[in-house]
Amino acid sequence: MSESTANTFLKESAQKAFDTKHRDIINYNIDKYSIAFEKGKSKFANLENSKIKANLIKWKVMENLDRYLLQFEANFTARGGKVIWANDADEAREEIYKIIERKRTRSIVKSKSMATEEIELNHFLESKNIEAIETDLGEYIIQLLDQKPYHFVTPAMHLSLEDIAKLFHEKFDTPLDASAEQLTLKARELLRDKYLAAEVGITGANFLVAETGSIAITENEGNARLTSTFPKTHIAVVGIEKIIPTLQDLEVFWPLLSTHGTGQNLTVYNTLLTGPKQPYESDGPEEMYVILLDNGRSNLLAQKEQRQGLYCIRCGACLNVCPIYQNIGGHTYETTYQGPIGSLISPHLNGMKEFKHLSYASTLCGKCTEVCPVGIDIQRMLLVNRKDSVEQGLSTKTEQKVWSWFTYGIQRRKLIDFFGGKFKNFFLRKFFKKTWGDQRELPKLAEKSFSKQWKEQQKNKE
Repeated sequence: MSESTANTFLKESAQKAFDTKHRDIINYNIDKYSIAFEKGKSKFANLENSKIKANLIKWKVMENLDRYLLQFEANFTARGGKVIWANDADEAREEIYKIIERKRTRSIVKSKSMATEEIELNHFLESKNIEAIETDLGEYIIQLLDQKPYHFVTPAMHLSLEDIAKLFHEKFDTPLDASAEQLTLKARELLRDKYLAAEVGITGANFLVAETGSIAITENEGNARLTSTFPKTHIAVVGIEKIIPTLQDLEVFWPLLSTHGTGQNLTVYNTLLTGPKQPYESDGPEEMYVILLDNGRSNLLAQKEQRQGLYCIRCGACLNVCPIYQNIGGHTYETTYQGPIGSLISPHLNGMKEFKHLSYASTLCGKCTEVCPVGIDIQRMLLVNRKDSVEQGLSTKTEQKVWSWFTYGIQRRKLIDFFGGKFKNFFLRKFFKKTWGDQRELPKLAEKSFSKQWKEQQKNKE
């Protein structure tokens, strides 16, 4: 299976890399982000200090994850909420289905959530004849196209305004030349009734606050607030790594998330929810559930070095600066989490054998590490992933032989110097033209090796 997954990735990457329309759309959107990000980060008095503080908080959490999760559960249940622990996607889906069945509803509303994408909740509910409507505009567009999100923050980044106008024209008979405002108003018109009719609302959460038993949701459209308050039952699906110790920690993470995600000083809507509606409150759900999702995160936590991948706050900044992502796009990765951070965590969440190739989909330029708001050393972790895949015997026999021969030769200077440049260049063209030289010009090696030239130079000096 791993060979098939890797081959599919290479094939689709080659196609996307030379799709000029795709590249133009992505470059346009990422350029807009880059301008906003540069402006946004200038508002920090000391950005590096904030990143160090965020990194230390996340380090502390991962070293004491069990304690913080239990603290969250105790405080959340004290307010009338219910916590469900889900070891994998199957358990999470089944628990959600049980709640929906008890409510005897066939229609639910959802706000943007990477965790629900991870467990493929929409397709599961569709198979049970339950209508699940995405209320985030980008996610709604992707749902209409039956696609997966292209990006953490902007799921429809790969689509132009013309593409979306054409989709709405086909689905809802809006004008082909509709403006972005007209399309947004149409989506609002379609979704308003869904909020009122739905018995169950499903969201994710950006953070879990252990101290208060709260979930924190960050958004720009207000749809998550409607999804979590209008329906009588609210279900939040959240990865266990989203925990932070105290409410005060949000003053570090909220600005970092908004600035690195969209370039904003602060996201438009930042909501804290602590259990279902209380007797003295005027709105909110009658029941509230938080599903704590593991789904492979414990595997990553067990890795002493790569566990820092769990620090990720899903801002998407590393995707926006990655030259690989900019050329091959989000869908090519065939994972919920794309780009550099996806290449780091997906082999541990989904299986090293199937997804080890993603750790090689990097130039190791270091931009991802440089921009990460929580200081994850992504490029080094990708190298550790590569090392692990080799140690687990996941490289092919041919690859093992080639590196064995290379190691033998490179450790023997006399053997390297024995062959001249003409033979070495012939060897490169003969055996590496299709693999390394398919879309690049192979290097031309010098007639004499450096050590040979050095020896001759020293001899002439004498």
